[in-house]
Amino acid sequence: MTASKKLSSEELSLLLFNLVAIKLSKHLLLLKANNILPLYLTEEDNFDHIQSDFLKWSLQLIKYLEDCSSKFSSLHDNKRVSVWRDENENSSDAEDAENNANNVDFTNVTNDSDKIKEMLTPTLKKSLTKQGYHLVGTHSGVKICRWTKSMLRGRGGCYKHTFYGINSHQCMEMTPSLACANKCVFCWRHHSNPVGTEWKWKTDPADKILFDSLEGHKKMESSTVRHCALSLVGEPIMYPHINELISKMHSLNISTFLVTNAQFPSAIENLIPVTQLYLSVDAASKESLKEIDRPLFRDFWQRLMNSIDILRDKKQRTVYRLTLVNRYNMNEVSQYAALIKRGQPDFVEVKGVTYCGDSKNSKITMANVPWHADVVDFVQQLVFQLDDYDIAAEHEHSNCVLIAKLNFKINGQWYTWIDYEKFFSLAERFKKDGISFTSYDYMAKTPDWALFGASQRGFDPEDQRWYRKSKIW
Repeated sequence: MTASKKLSSEELSLLLFNLVAIKLSKHLLLLKANNILPLYLTEEDNFDHIQSDFLKWSLQLIKYLEDCSSKFSSLHDNKRVSVWRDENENSSDAEDAENNANNVDFTNVTNDSDKIKEMLTPTLKKSLTKQGYHLVGTHSGVKICRWTKSMLRGRGGCYKHTFYGINSHQCMEMTPSLACANKCVFCWRHHSNPVGTEWKWKTDPADKILFDSLEGHKKMESSTVRHCALSLVGEPIMYPHINELISKMHSLNISTFLVTNAQFPSAIENLIPVTQLYLSVDAASKESLKEIDRPLFRDFWQRLMNSIDILRDKKQRTVYRLTLVNRYNMNEVSQYAALIKRGQPDFVEVKGVTYCGDSKNSKITMANVPWHADVVDFVQQLVFQLDDYDIAAEHEHSNCVLIAKLNFKINGQWYTWIDYEKFFSLAERFKKDGISFTSYDYMAKTPDWALFGASQRGFDPEDQRWYRKSKIW
């Protein structure tokens, strides 16, 4: 019998979900039976298609049986029918049957080869719509952030406003791919989105995604979009036309912050310049990353390392995003320092995990949420081990602190903000003439109120802090 091939994480998940059917088929083959119809395999999150696919499968079976009934006399001569073979047949048949039984082909498990499935099934649409998403096409989504609403009302902006000068009321949070390759324990989407290690769904054109996202964003209270946070849910970089989508945004003077979970290094390498590129580094050791991110890829750690190495060679603004989860990853200061030295990001955002309520898919509770003082203490320990970095800014309300390379501190002044008009000019020049540029070409001075240690703690004094029931919101 041939040696079994090594299965990917996605194939292993498929195997476990279909284990009963696979075992039954295997034993029938060992009993020298032949398949009338191919073995049907489906995915765990494929609820909406199972019933329709089973109906198609049943109709094929009924048609076959009807054909057989008219040819009953020759039933045992039909090679497609399960039959008992003569005991005197070649003894090698038993070995062939066992080989066939053990060789389940996972490379082509689609049950309707003529139709590419859509990512957004009716169940997913219902779930995500209920959560407040405006769904775009067959695999994208946009959602109004609470900080967008807050700044529209003059009640303050998010940490991106404090750290980088983003106007939160003009920021669109969207994703061109609701699917992800991880099942992070702290994911605030409660794992209602699909998962996968490769793109296998119907693909919408980039211009449709952008237009429908902008329209959907306007319908949800917001106004002119000047910035897009490509994060929201899923893994944006999985979208096959991500470069085209980014280019179209830049042509409309929409800046781009793209967040990736560092599981698709080749896509990161092929990415055109974005305004700011993030790697989510949720843990600093292989063991804790597996526990926190619950990745689908078996080689998840090597993929992270490859992504870090590629990020180091990117010339535009790069960021590590560290989400601190108490009792999970807050004792890995030295390991985080080593990863920062390896990737040399321009910035490191360190943020305490946000508790998003109980979920059967996560064990995260309020006990896992660090206080802001704990986040600051972690950051101070981290910076102590880094020669080329220092603490630049903080946004106390978001429980977030920004570490920056000392190259962004000029004559004692921090320059973590972005000159967006300059970036659009540089991006257009790169598109036309291929002339590269660096993160230092479009930096801008950080206001005093945003700096770490300022009395405002990252709250813009031009906004009015809102008090409700004697508590600061």
